[in-house]
Amino acid sequence: MLMKSKPMLAVPVLLFCCHLALSAADAVFSGPQPGEKTSPFKVVELTGQNTGKERDPVEENAGQPAALVFVHGIERSLVPLLRVVDEYGATRKDGLKTEIIFLSPDRLAGEQRVKAAAGSLKLQSRVGLSVDGAEGPGNYGLNKECLMTIVVAKDNKVTANFALVQPGIADAPKVLEALAKVSGDTNPPTAAQLSERQMARGGGGREAAGRMNAESGKAETKPKESFPGAVPTDGRLQGLLRSFIRPTNDDATVDKVLADVKAHIKDSTDLQKQAIDGWTRILHFGDRYGTEHARKVGREFLDQLKSQTK
Repeated sequence: MLMKSKPMLAVPVLLFCCHLALSAADAVFSGPQPGEKTSPFKVVELTGQNTGKERDPVEENAGQPAALVFVHGIERSLVPLLRVVDEYGATRKDGLKTEIIFLSPDRLAGEQRVKAAAGSLKLQSRVGLSVDGAEGPGNYGLNKECLMTIVVAKDNKVTANFALVQPGIADAPKVLEALAKVSGDTNPPTAAQLSERQMARGGGGREAAGRMNAESGKAETKPKESFPGAVPTDGRLQGLLRSFIRPTNDDATVDKVLADVKAHIKDSTDLQKQAIDGWTRILHFGDRYGTEHARKVGREFLDQLKSQTK
């Protein structure tokens, strides 16, 4: 039990949300969460008539249903899911704006690799390279551990988020469900049907995927990495943590959650254990997440909570 005589310190920012299809032990966090706004950011267009020009997908799409697909690496493992999302976007182009945004530490090299990959796969969506480098848009909080992060939005507000460490075709049903919902599609095609359509039009297969690997200079597969701790399974506690997702929080906002978290977990050893697991997971990622104040008090909070629950 927590010692009531000792005030608990504020919690760190949870900059990334649980990918609900994974178990709590495997969950990771990446990108803006449902209910949050999609803020403007810039990409350089790499396909179509506007190749080489910078644009802002969020402002340009003006609140229309959108799929923002952020890709951290060009690897064969992501090809099946990328093709399905791209094909679905093509079938719903009047009701869904699909943007594929690659991230690279080197703009020139990134442009060359992405252009080659987009051509090999015959992508139909708008393809761009983030001008913000490997981290992507600063206030999006994208996790480099995730090979792909899919942010679904409408009216410039996130409706679904998929943080995928190793994306695969098994992720397609839930992604398609979210895309269909936001675009008003009551009878969406299956992933298999979309794959067949894509292959029928010669949209690249194993050969194209192999070229992607060769161009990226990376191995064909990326071993799944396990992380310490776990995302809380309690909805209330997870919701409180998610309230700290915004990297623009000031110290007062971080501290405000203290009373709510304290009141929620004080009488439950199970919730205290979940809080320990949650903070262990977040702090594992170091200074990439949250404000300096949040990280400082988060470490103190975790140490205190561990000592009080022994």
